[in-house]
Amino acid sequence: MSERPADRYGIAPRKTRRWLPYALGAVVILAGLGVSYLGYRTYGPQAIEPDRIGYTIVDDSTVSVDFKVTRKDPGQAVVCFVRAMDGDTDEVGRREILVPGSDSGTVRVVTTIKTSRRAGAGNVYGCTDHVPAYLRVG
Repeated sequence: MSERPADRYGIAPRKTRRWLPYALGAVVILAGLGVSYLGYRTYGPQAIEPDRIGYTIVDDSTVSVDFKVTRKDPGQAVVCFVRAMDGDTDEVGRREILVPGSDSGTVRVVTTIKTSRRAGAGNVYGCTDHVPAYLRVG
């Protein structure tokens, strides 16, 4: 009694889904490519990349920050935001630095920031090519 009577229920051909593994594979590959593209756009090389070299606490109200800026277009002026932070990572000083265009793709800059109280560190917050009018040269 393990077989079903064919005259009563009919014999249905077995459906094979050979396309299913290929479709799932294509979806996985497309999803992987999408995630890779988004990761590259977010974390890949940028047009302007600042990199802090170091900082020096000069006194209770001054910190000196040494950093470099690498640009894809060295002739374009950029503005970098440099900040000083205390031991609790609260911002105690900030300065906008104009980095004018040059022949070199990487430029080293040393700047001094006046602080409201003793700083514990100095850092480059970021750089942009949207230079405000009050910082433009000429």
